[in-house]
Amino acid sequence: MLANWIEDQILLGAAQAGLTMTAALLVVLVTMRLKLGLQKEILIGLVRGLGQIVLVGFLLIIIFSANLWIAVPVILGMIIAASVMTIRRIHNLNNALWISFLGIACGSGLVITVMTLLGVIEQELTSIIPIGSMMVYGAMNANALMMERFHAELASHVGQVEAGLSLGAPPDRVVQPYARRAVTAALTPNVNGLQSLGIVWIPGAMAGMVLSGENPFYAGFYQFVVSGSIFVTAAITVLISVVLLRKQVFSKADQLLIRAEERG
Repeated sequence: MLANWIEDQILLGAAQAGLTMTAALLVVLVTMRLKLGLQKEILIGLVRGLGQIVLVGFLLIIIFSANLWIAVPVILGMIIAASVMTIRRIHNLNNALWISFLGIACGSGLVITVMTLLGVIEQELTSIIPIGSMMVYGAMNANALMMERFHAELASHVGQVEAGLSLGAPPDRVVQPYARRAVTAALTPNVNGLQSLGIVWIPGAMAGMVLSGENPFYAGFYQFVVSGSIFVTAAITVLISVVLLRKQVFSKADQLLIRAEERG
């Protein structure tokens, strides 16, 4: 309907963004009424998201015309930003930023490099950067979920952890059940995404390939490659991070550094 009223493409996009913003503001009003305390973050996310994605649209024109190696600093910048965003809600975890960076860098860096060298991802900026950004984004979300859940599990089971330590159990053994729950919670959305692929959601990239004349079988295979790579990236990131993180919740004397009063 908007397209029938507005012919200018920029004005049409602004109108569509305005309607989306209005719908999001209604959600903000609901969160305020329920006293969820999310309104500030949602508002900042809406404003930043709109500004960032429009700016990136212009930057991509420059990036896609550059040398292939520009993908390295671009992806590295994404990894750094993702590492910072991962720990926004993480408190009192030693070296959380560095752990997040190492996990995301190893997970996304390894998968992107291997997939590109093997030719699974085309060696073109128009493929490497968009697909790479999806992998970094997936790794960021999974890592944030794992860290938050691991911290919450330990804060909720301080007594059990300290009892295990007092009986002589090694720290890694004591926190193993809580680390397992954190990893499971972090990877569940990715597993659900794989299971629902093509049934609950049809990715826009795949639909675009089919509409542009690509073989439907190839479009399906390629979309699976992308989704599967995102899962592998998230899994590697979370596993590396949890191994590093569980060593940071204890002092040199094997005392738990997280206290029960940090919950909630």
